[in-house]
Amino acid sequence: MRVDLHFNWIDKHKRELIVLSFGRKQKSDLIGLDISTTSIKLLELSIRGGRYFVESYASEALPLGVVAEKNIVDVEAVGEAIHRAVARAKPGASQAAVAVSGSAVITKLIDMDADLSDDEREMQIRLDADQYIPYPLSEVNLDFEVQGPSTVVPGRVSVLLAASRTENIEQRVDVLEIGGLAAKVVDVESYAIERAFGLIIDSLPDSPDIVAIVDIGHTMTTLNVLRHGQIVYTREQVFGGKQLTEEIQRRYGLSAEEANRSKQEGNLPDDYEPEVLIPFMDSIAQQVTRSLQFFFSSSQYNDVDHILLAGGSASIPGLARLIQNKLGNRVSVANPFTNMGFAHQIDTNAIENDAPALMIACGLALRSFD
Repeated sequence: MRVDLHFNWIDKHKRELIVLSFGRKQKSDLIGLDISTTSIKLLELSIRGGRYFVESYASEALPLGVVAEKNIVDVEAVGEAIHRAVARAKPGASQAAVAVSGSAVITKLIDMDADLSDDEREMQIRLDADQYIPYPLSEVNLDFEVQGPSTVVPGRVSVLLAASRTENIEQRVDVLEIGGLAAKVVDVESYAIERAFGLIIDSLPDSPDIVAIVDIGHTMTTLNVLRHGQIVYTREQVFGGKQLTEEIQRRYGLSAEEANRSKQEGNLPDDYEPEVLIPFMDSIAQQVTRSLQFFFSSSQYNDVDHILLAGGSASIPGLARLIQNKLGNRVSVANPFTNMGFAHQIDTNAIENDAPALMIACGLALRSFD
C-alpha cells in the first residue's frame, strides 16, 4: 500500500494547492529535494538506455536551528540554502518533489459505497471529515485513494484518507519559491524511502521478505519495516547524530559548529573513538533493538530478515557490523546508487559517501518516472 501525496499548486499568490492526489502520472521532470535538520539534499535523475543516471546533485548545510525535528523554523534561511544548492547543482528541472514526515500526516482506512464516483466520494469524505481528522477542514490538505474491495463489509471498498496541516505544506512551498523552484509534489518521507528501497532490494542477500530500514537522522531515528517491498510499520523516536555532537562538545569544550566540523573531518583526539564514538554506536544498537521490540509487540511478526541502515550516522565505520553482532540479523548500509550511472560533472566519491543519507531525496527524484 503506497500513499503518494501530490499537491497541485494552482496559483502561487492565492496559495490554492488544496488537493492531495495519489499516484498520478508526472509528465515533467522533478528534482528530489530533502529538507532535513542539518542540510538540504538535492538530487535529479534521468533514465538512459533503461538505466537510472544521476544528472545533478548537491548537499548544502543548514544553520543550526532553522529546522527543528523536521519542522521548518526559519523559512528564509532554508530558502536561501535551497538557492545555493540549486546554483551549485544546476539542475535541468525547475519543479521539485519534497516530503513531510510521517508524524505530520494523518491516515485513515475507511469503508465506503463501491458505486460512488470520485466527486461523490470526495464530497462524502469532506462531510464526514470531522470523524477522521482532529482539525478544522479549512486547516488541512487532504486526499484519498480507493485501495480495493473492503475486507470487512461486502459490497463496499476500502478508501485510504490522508491529511496534513496546510501550514506544513505552505512552508515547503515558500522555501522552494525562495530557492527558485516550484513545488510540484509533496510526498511522505516513509513512502519516498519505500520507493528508493525498490532500487536496493534485489542486491540484498537471500531475497529478504521483511526488511527493517533504520534511518538515523540528526535528531530523529525512524524505523520503517517493509514486507514484500511495502511499508507495514513506521515509528519515529527522538534520537540521532545530535547526541554524538553534544558529547563531543561536552568532552572537548567545542561549539556545536566546531564539533560538527571536527566529527566530519576526523581530527578529534585519540580517545574519541573508544570514549565517545563506540558508546554512541552502542546507543544506536540499543535504539534499534528497542524500536524492533515495539514493532514485534504491535504486530504478528517476531523477527526481520534484514536491517538496512540509512541516514547521516549510517556511514559510521563499523556500525553495521556492531549492530549485526549484537542483534544477530544481517545488517547493511543503504546505497540506492549501486546500479546507477553518473553524469560527468557528478563527484562520485561525494555522492557515494552521502548515499545512506540520500534515500529520501532519491525516492522523491523517482517521482519523475511514476
